[in-house]
Amino acid sequence: MTRQVREIMTTDLVVVAPLTSVIDIAQLMRRDDVGDVLVVDDGRLRGVVTDRDLVVRVMAEGGSINDRTAATACSSDVATVSPDDDVDRVIDLMRERSVRRIPVVEGERPVGIVSLGDLAVERDPHSALGDISAARPNE
Repeated sequence: MTRQVREIMTTDLVVVAPLTSVIDIAQLMRRDDVGDVLVVDDGRLRGVVTDRDLVVRVMAEGGSINDRTAATACSSDVATVSPDDDVDRVIDLMRERSVRRIPVVEGERPVGIVSLGDLAVERDPHSALGDISAARPNE
């Protein structure tokens, strides 16, 4: 039986406003040991900033990062799923979009996120990726 997204999604979200500085975002990522934050405006998902976005969209451009914000660093064309969608839908979207994380929304409001690691643990917990994803992070 196919599982629903709500059964495997992570609900501990790290959320920032569009005008949050990229420095604050990087510090949140380090503090909360996450690779992404959701950009939310008035409760609605507006984008995602990943650790890769910080490198490729902010640092690689050079110049001062002091005035850079979530709005300028985020991916705004974000694929999303509903908590009621089948897990297979997430897998298909990850393949189509070449992404490792998919936000879960009800309406436009984020309620969770599914990562490649969540899928690995759910589908094949004894695989190398499943083992790595289930392990405690290095400090």
